[in-house]
Amino acid sequence: MYDRMQALTKNQKENIHEASMDLLKTVGIVMNEDEAIQIFKDHGFKVDDKTVFFEEKEVMKALETVPEKFTIEARNPEKSVSIGEDDFVFLPGYGAPNVVTSEGEQRKATMADYNNFCKLIHTSKYLDMNGWMMVEPSDINPALGHLHMNLSNILYCDKPFMGSPISKQGALEGIEMASLVWGGLEKIKDKPISISLINSLSPLQFADEMIGSLIQLARHGQPCIVASLIMAGASGPVNLDGVLALQNAEILAGITLSQLVRPGVPVVYGSTSSAMDMKSGGLSIGAPALSRNISYTAQMARYYELPSRSGGGLTDALFPDAQAGAESALAISTAARAGINVILHACGILGSYIAMSFEKFIIDEEICGVARKMLQPVEASASSIDLDVIKNVGAGGQYLTHPTTFKRCRTEFFIPDLMCRSNYETWQKAGSKRLDQVAGDKVNQRLASYIKPDIDPGLEKDLNNYVAKLQ
Repeated sequence: MYDRMQALTKNQKENIHEASMDLLKTVGIVMNEDEAIQIFKDHGFKVDDKTVFFEEKEVMKALETVPEKFTIEARNPEKSVSIGEDDFVFLPGYGAPNVVTSEGEQRKATMADYNNFCKLIHTSKYLDMNGWMMVEPSDINPALGHLHMNLSNILYCDKPFMGSPISKQGALEGIEMASLVWGGLEKIKDKPISISLINSLSPLQFADEMIGSLIQLARHGQPCIVASLIMAGASGPVNLDGVLALQNAEILAGITLSQLVRPGVPVVYGSTSSAMDMKSGGLSIGAPALSRNISYTAQMARYYELPSRSGGGLTDALFPDAQAGAESALAISTAARAGINVILHACGILGSYIAMSFEKFIIDEEICGVARKMLQPVEASASSIDLDVIKNVGAGGQYLTHPTTFKRCRTEFFIPDLMCRSNYETWQKAGSKRLDQVAGDKVNQRLASYIKPDIDPGLEKDLNNYVAKLQ
């Protein structure tokens, strides 16, 4: 298959791998968590204080047990998802402290915002999974926020969801809450029911809360995404080649630990590394460096026969305008075409992760739908070409009233909910609305028509009681 984005040669991938192995062996990875250090010592790794050194054979042995593909079960079994190989999922934005209003004002996010995003995800045609911390609610106790967000994930949406990797204890509480849905901890040890994001602390470190969460999640059989977000020119080298080697070392170190804790636990290779803006000194996720890194991340994951994760609708824009649409569409389409399996941040993110927008969430959803349609293969068989129809219509004929057009007109093409395809007069009569304004109307319609998914009343009571007893 021909694609103008660079396909790394076998030699180039091996060069990245060898550079990473050199870093792991000679510089090592700082693991700021005592149990992690002990696990590495127990498995014969060289450890100096908090720095762990890795031999290539140790890393490759760990990678052998990582599954290439796995399933995350949903509360509604019909919505369970498969991740790996050709199967991929879209998920919403993650980690934004603010919400941008339809007027362009930035305000602190609330728990009501979080609940509304769960409702939009539940009713989405294009998002496959619920997320985690779509926004950081400012109106609840930060120490208890993970409990309320977990509860919202379960009650307001019956799709699979992400877990809470805020700390070792927070991860355990998230697992315990989720296990209530499936009948207890023992029932989920070999049944992935969530996936959590574990980020490295570049360069060449992991924070205690991240690595503690990884250990807890792996111990209970729950998948993790081990990801690196390097800001080229700041937390990593300015050249993308060096970033690829550095992020690869960090990711492989985290994956290795997961397999030492529980061989065979699913894990995903992830990155959203991008460039530092040389004018502001901030992270730019709308830069071409992001999409280039997405492509190379997918290729390196396949090199190790691992599922991959990267970003989706990412932008530096502060309002859902043309810049936001252009940058997000480029990132989503690159991730989908490159073969990324977990496309996080697919909907809603603005301002380099600083905010979520309800209007942009709806716009990004449609971009995800377009991306899926772009990837739909043609059969190109004798029956699908259907030469008889073309001969029957003949030269100068028309296909509009042909029976095959009536039969397939609602399924063959992508039918947008938002994008304008009307003429000027029709658009003007409808209020001359911009796309973000149309999206705002859709937000209101979706929330107004939302119906909470069914859940056993006893289970809902148990979940609420679990949260209440920890407050």
